[in-house]
Amino acid sequence: MTGLLLSNLGTPDQASPRAVRRYLREFLSDGRVLDLNRLGRWALVNLVILPWRTRTSTEAYRKIWSELGSPLLVHSQALALAVQQKLGSGWAVALGMRYQSPSLGSALAQLRAAGADRVVVFPLYPQYAAATTGSTVAEVLRLARRPWAPPSLDFVDSFYDRPSFIRALAAQGEAYVSGQRPDHVLFSFHGLPERHLQRTADADGSDRRCYRTQCYATARALAAEFNLTEAGFSVAFQSRLGRTRWLEPHTDRRLAELAGQGCRRLVVFCPSFVADCLETLEEIGIRGRQQFLAAGGKELVLVPCLNASSVWVDAVVGLAREHADRA
Repeated sequence: MTGLLLSNLGTPDQASPRAVRRYLREFLSDGRVLDLNRLGRWALVNLVILPWRTRTSTEAYRKIWSELGSPLLVHSQALALAVQQKLGSGWAVALGMRYQSPSLGSALAQLRAAGADRVVVFPLYPQYAAATTGSTVAEVLRLARRPWAPPSLDFVDSFYDRPSFIRALAAQGEAYVSGQRPDHVLFSFHGLPERHLQRTADADGSDRRCYRTQCYATARALAAEFNLTEAGFSVAFQSRLGRTRWLEPHTDRRLAELAGQGCRRLVVFCPSFVADCLETLEEIGIRGRQQFLAAGGKELVLVPCLNASSVWVDAVVGLAREHADRA
């Protein structure tokens, strides 16, 4: 039996201050997310970030929360179910979030109970970052050492330019780009502190895992699918936190610039997210749209993430089988 562990970042269990605070504390206490010494990280998280960010984050989550719960969890569960159905009885598929529930530990236990003696671990982050893929890999390796007979593990690497991923994105956005003829297409990726890129390069000895380079590669590949000219699309980075230098250009500023340059109809992709979540639905779909309209734009259309679309299910299945055959 082969196991497939699908992993995403995580989400609060409820759109309540207590649940959001618990999620933020676990997330921000990860040394790969806030790369400070332990004492400095504790002070920043508990004395600075949580007191003011818990309320604003809770309000944001409430705007996107559905009757079924967190969109990220709902879409991720739907993906896991569809992938299991597609792979069939020779596989066991489990969903594990890096933070909160369902946890990576519970997902590994589920696969072990199903009889999986080898596991393909699939971090659902197209572009590599130590704070996402790196943290997930490190945690899975830590957890997998606990049983007396740990499973054989194989990790799906960043898939930012894999044809199946690009085709899935193109299929998802076809009606929005080709059908609506926007003035411009913006590819908005999650941001990172600049120092994270340098630390990754120093640790890797090369730039092959450069997050910014991979983001631009994704954008260029997707632009080519739609035959966009260089002037017809651009790249920006969202979700910065604090005063440290983050990747530029910043999405919120780019939205205002585009409106000021005469862009009236804007289509936005978020290609660093495979499932709709707070950063896509609220940050871009609500706040970003408000910023664009306030700056003079007329329409901002957010392309839905891949979620559990059939082309994405096929892509996940293909990548999983590829790694299982290689093991």
